[in-house]
Amino acid sequence: MRIVGIGASAGGLAALEQFFAQVPGGCGLAYVVVQHLDPTQNTVLAELLQRVTRMPVCEVTVPMAVEADHVYVIPPNAELSVSRGMLQLSGPTEPRGLRLPVNVLFSSMARDQGAAAIGVVLSGMGRDGTLGLQAIKAVGGLTLVQQPASAQFDGMPNSAIAANCADIVATPGDMPARILACIARDNVEPGLRQAEPPGPKHPGAGTTEPLQEIFGLLQQQTRHDFSLYKPSTLHRRMDRRMAIHGLANLADYASFLRENPQEIDLLFKELLIGVTSFFRDPAVWQYMQDSALPALLARQTGQTALRAWIAGCSTGEEAYTLAMVFTELIERLPAFAGHTLQIFASDLSADAIATARAGRYPVALGQAMSPERLARFFTQHEGSLCIDKAIRDMVLFAQHDVVLDPPFTKLDILCCRNLLIYFDTTLQRRLLPLFHYSLRPGGVLLLGSSETIGPFNQLFEPIDATLRLYLRQARMAGHNPDLLLRSFPPLSTRPKDRAMPASPSSLVQGVDSLQAAADHVLLQVHAPPAVVVNGSGDIVYISGRTGRYLEPAAGKANWNFHAMVRDSLREPIAQAIKQSAALHETLNLRGLSVTAPGAAPMLVDVTVQALSEPLSLDGMVMIVFHDLGPLPRKGRRQSASLLDASHAAEVQQCREEIQALHEEARSSKEELQSANEELQSTNEELQSANEELTTSKEEMQSMNEELQTVNAEMQTKLDDLALAQSDLRNLLNSTDIAMLFLDQNLNVRRYTERATKIINLRDSDIGRPLSDLTTSLQYPALHDDTQETLRTLVFSEKQILTSDQRWFSVRIMPYRRLDNVIDGAVITFVDITVTKELESRLRQASAP
Repeated sequence: MRIVGIGASAGGLAALEQFFAQVPGGCGLAYVVVQHLDPTQNTVLAELLQRVTRMPVCEVTVPMAVEADHVYVIPPNAELSVSRGMLQLSGPTEPRGLRLPVNVLFSSMARDQGAAAIGVVLSGMGRDGTLGLQAIKAVGGLTLVQQPASAQFDGMPNSAIAANCADIVATPGDMPARILACIARDNVEPGLRQAEPPGPKHPGAGTTEPLQEIFGLLQQQTRHDFSLYKPSTLHRRMDRRMAIHGLANLADYASFLRENPQEIDLLFKELLIGVTSFFRDPAVWQYMQDSALPALLARQTGQTALRAWIAGCSTGEEAYTLAMVFTELIERLPAFAGHTLQIFASDLSADAIATARAGRYPVALGQAMSPERLARFFTQHEGSLCIDKAIRDMVLFAQHDVVLDPPFTKLDILCCRNLLIYFDTTLQRRLLPLFHYSLRPGGVLLLGSSETIGPFNQLFEPIDATLRLYLRQARMAGHNPDLLLRSFPPLSTRPKDRAMPASPSSLVQGVDSLQAAADHVLLQVHAPPAVVVNGSGDIVYISGRTGRYLEPAAGKANWNFHAMVRDSLREPIAQAIKQSAALHETLNLRGLSVTAPGAAPMLVDVTVQALSEPLSLDGMVMIVFHDLGPLPRKGRRQSASLLDASHAAEVQQCREEIQALHEEARSSKEELQSANEELQSTNEELQSANEELTTSKEEMQSMNEELQTVNAEMQTKLDDLALAQSDLRNLLNSTDIAMLFLDQNLNVRRYTERATKIINLRDSDIGRPLSDLTTSLQYPALHDDTQETLRTLVFSEKQILTSDQRWFSVRIMPYRRLDNVIDGAVITFVDITVTKELESRLRQASAP
C-alpha cells in the first residue's frame, strides 16, 4: 500500500473534489488530505469530500493506522504526520500565520515511506508544500503539482514548479490516472524497454530500442551516460517532457530528440534531480557533531588538515551544513582548535554549481535552522540569505561526474546522500568500492536514509546503521582482488569520445606548399619573438624564442602573460597593454632592461599593438620583443645614475600626489562617516518596520487562506441549503394541504399556494400579523386559539365552515426547530367538504 499526501489551501476544495471524483475504487492507495483551516472553526471538509467519492472519508482525531482505499482529513489547529504507517496528530509548532502543515506531512512521508511516497500540491497561496515535495523527490518518490492555470490560487503550484520539484504537472482530474500509470510502470520495469510500437522504424533508428537510443543521444551531446540509472526514475521525468510535446511513447520522443537537439539539453536538466536543504535529517547532523566528528578528530595523529567530499552536492546546502557543523564543533572543543576542514563539493549540473558558488538562498530555507545559526552563519541581503565568508571559503565547488571522472582521494569524510537511489544495482556495487578507495583508513562514509552499503560489509563497518553512517575498514586480504579495478572510473560501458576522422589534407597541409614552408622558417628564425594575448592576458600564440622574456610561473600551469613575463618588464608592458587596448594604438617602449637568471642584463625594445583584423584576432594584443643586445658596462653606470635621478623625481611627485589624495580622502571619509551614521540609523528603523510588516503580511496571508477555505465550505453549505429550500417548497406546493407558518409573534413566515385560496395572502404579506389577514373562514377565534397553542403547546383541531360553504379541518400545532426550540406555530387547512356532505346525507338517510 502506498500513501498519497495531498496539500491544498485557498481554492483547494474545488480541486480536491475534482481529484477524488476521478479516483477509481479498489486501487489500493490511501489518501491523506492537509488543508489550511481556521483553527477556531470546525470543518466540514470530510463531509464535503464524502459526496464525491465512495471511499470512506474520516477526520483524524486520534492516532490511527492507514488503510487502503480510505481518505483521511486533517482537523483544525493540528499538524498531521506519518510514522511507521500510522497517522500521528500533534499541536502546531508555529504561531498562526507561520504554519506550514503541508510541509510537515510531506517531510514525514519522505522519512517513513521513502521512494514509495507520493505528494500532490493543489491550489493555494504561499509556498507551503515546496520543501516537502523536495524531500519526497530527494528519496525518489513521486511528486505532482496542479497546473497553475487551472488553480483558483496559483501561489503554491508556482512555488513548487519554480523549485523544480514537480515530476508531473496536470489538472486535478487527470492526476489519479497519472499516479496509477506511474505505479504500474514502476511495478513492471522490464516493460519500459518494450515501449516501441510495431511497424517500420525511423530510418535513423536502426534496431536500437527507444530508451537505449535516448541514452545514446544524451551521451552524444552531454557526455553523460544515463544507461545505469533506474529506468523507473528516468521514465517519470521523461513523461513530463513527453506530455509537454504531446507525445505518446518513447519511440516518438526519440524521433523528436533526433530532430530537436535543444530538447536534449532540456531533458538532461530534467533528469538531474537536484534536491537538498540545510540540515536535512537533523538527527544525522546532530550525531555527526556529537559523536562521529569528535571520534574522527581523535583518530587523527599528526594530521590536522581534514578533507571531505560531498558527491552530488546539488546547490550546496549540504556542503555548507558540514562546514557549519565542523565550525561549531571546533569552537566547542578547544583541544582541536588547530584542525581545519577542506570540503570538495561536486555535482553534474553546472547551474546547481553556479548557485552553490554564489552562496545565496531563499529566506524560506532558513526555517530548517535555529535563529542562533541563522545569525551566526548568514546575513540577509536583498531578500536572500547569504552564507558567511568563512564558511564559503571552506568549500570548493566543481562540476564533476562521479560515473566518468576520477574521484577525489585521501578523504576523511565522504557524503553521498540520496544519489545512489537513482542508480541501478550494478552501478551502486561499483561505486561503493570506489568510495572505499577514496577514503583514508578510519574515514567516515555518510549515505542517504534509503541507501545502504549492500554486500560490502568487509569494506565498511556501521557506526550507526539507522543514520547510515559507516567507518572505512582496512580491505580484507585476498578478497576480490579485481574489485577496485572494475570500479575505477570510467564506470560506463559506453564509448566516451566520438571518433575523430583523420583528415589527410590537414596532415600534409603546409608540407606540399614550398611558400608556406619558407614562411614558417622565416618566422621562426629571423622574425622577432612575439606573443599574442587575449583580453584577460592569457597567451594564445607564441612566435620565435621568447624564453629570455617569459618564464613559466611556479606551481600549477598558468599561461597568463602577466604571470610569465620577467619582473623588470611586467609593469611597463602591463600599462602599455591597457593603453593600447583602450586607444587602439601601437605603443613603443624603448630601452627596457631585462635580466634572465645566469645571464648579463640585456636591452630590449617592446612594441605593443592592439589587433582588430582579421576578425579572429579582434580584441587581442600583440607584444613584439626587439633585442638590442647586452647593456654596456659604462652604459650601465650612466643608466643607473639617470634612473636614480628619475626615480627620485618620480618619488617626490608621488609623495605630493599622495599627500593631496590623503587630505581629500580624509575630508571625504568624515563626510561619509556622518552620512553612514545617518543611513545606519535609518536602515535600522526601516529594517524593524520591514520585519513587522513581513510578519503582519504572513499572518494576514495565512488568515486569508483560512478564510478562503471556510468561505468555500460555507458556500457549499449555502448551495445545499438553497437546494433543500427548493425541494421543500416544491414538496409543500405539490400537496393539497394549505399551510401557514407563523413566528413567535404570530407574524407570517411562510405559506403554500393552497393557503392563498383560504386566506388573502401575497408575497408582500410576509411578516404581517395573523390578526391583520382576512379569511373566508368563519373562525373569529383563530388568533386566540393560536396564542393558546403557543402557551400550552397543546394541539388544537377544529372543523370550520367557510363563507362559500366549504368545510376545513383547521389544525394548530407548535413549530419545533431541530434543536427542540419552539419558534412559532403551523396552521394546516384540510378540505373536508366531501366528508361533511357525505356525513350529512347519511344522517338524512338514517333520520325517521
